[in-house]
Amino acid sequence: MTVMLTTKDLTYWYENSDNPLFQNVNLQFEPGKLYAIVGKSGSGKTTFLSLLAGLDQPKAGDILYEGTPLKRIGLTNYRRHDVSVVFQAYNLFTYMSPLNNLMTAMAITNSTHQGNKQYATEILASVGIAQADITRNVTHLSGGQQQRVAIARTMACDAPLVVADEPTGNLDEQNTQSIIKQFQQLAHQQGKCVILVTHEPDVAKQCDQQIQLVNHKFSVV
Repeated sequence: MTVMLTTKDLTYWYENSDNPLFQNVNLQFEPGKLYAIVGKSGSGKTTFLSLLAGLDQPKAGDILYEGTPLKRIGLTNYRRHDVSVVFQAYNLFTYMSPLNNLMTAMAITNSTHQGNKQYATEILASVGIAQADITRNVTHLSGGQQQRVAIARTMACDAPLVVADEPTGNLDEQNTQSIIKQFQQLAHQQGKCVILVTHEPDVAKQCDQQIQLVNHKFSVV
């Protein structure tokens, strides 16, 4: 079994170490698999995801990427080369078009496809962005369209690890199924490790493995 990401006694609290959000979490995530992190609102799912993405540091314990602690890799280096994030707030460049958002992300991360407009255009089409919208400013798109652009941006980069916070939250049923298929393709065909936070049972059921966060404890379903 190849392991991409490991949490080792991972512990996090906000203000008081006597009241941890979660503690001593030991989980493993493999390439080629799609994972769902599920739990009630406020349970700590997004915080956990931000730790996996290198956006915050654990209070105690370690996160290892391919056996090396993130603190040794360096969080900036890790975020640039190893992990791609789909934020709940999209975090798109609002002064750019969908196409330029992808082209910029590919350039920043030194993607093997950087500079390839055709590649970026095909990815945008694959997530349902119409040809007429590819060069429009992203602020003129709906929330659901912006969410799909954010997912397309992740797909355009080479990062082996993809984490996404409620990636289908603003989408209707048809587009939700389309996006799930894209994430399944990233995992099963491209061999990436894909970790989603979701509150939607139907989305979680379509992942390879569900991990529940209940009462500050993680359990594999």
